[in-house]
Amino acid sequence: MTTFQVNVRPVSAADLPVVERLWLMFRHDMAEFQGGLPGPGATYRSDRLRSAFEDDDWTAYLFTGGDRPVGFSFVRALSGPARVLNSFFVVRGARRAGVGTEVAREVISRHPGPWEIAFQDSNTGAVAFWRRVATGIAGDAWTEERRPVPDRPGVPPDVWISFTAA
Repeated sequence: MTTFQVNVRPVSAADLPVVERLWLMFRHDMAEFQGGLPGPGATYRSDRLRSAFEDDDWTAYLFTGGDRPVGFSFVRALSGPARVLNSFFVVRGARRAGVGTEVAREVISRHPGPWEIAFQDSNTGAVAFWRRVATGIAGDAWTEERRPVPDRPGVPPDVWISFTAA
């Protein structure tokens, strides 16, 4: 379905400036569902971004179409009982063309075993997308539950999808 070849590759230190800019786009998009304004310097919290580049139990991937960045994903808990897709983003210009499904499947296939993916009920696009991805990978063998967001009692619970990837 994509109109261009998409590449998924692990990030390198040289990719940090590109991923930082993509991170701003991602956080801006997520503010619609999670709330929050950028800080005084027009940036958002970046602890997950730093972890993706610095923590041994995390890995980050950059998605490109030719020489253009089209998104990223952060995976954490590599040594835990289940991998967690911590952050996932595809730029608007590459959405609705199958890019997200293609790169999600590629990232997940690189880490076989149990997976957990969280999103917000209010993000109806994410709800449909992650249910479709889970079904494509695990058939009917996936579960969905709502879990409170730690340290944020006033925020609606996150939706968590769990499945095992071969």
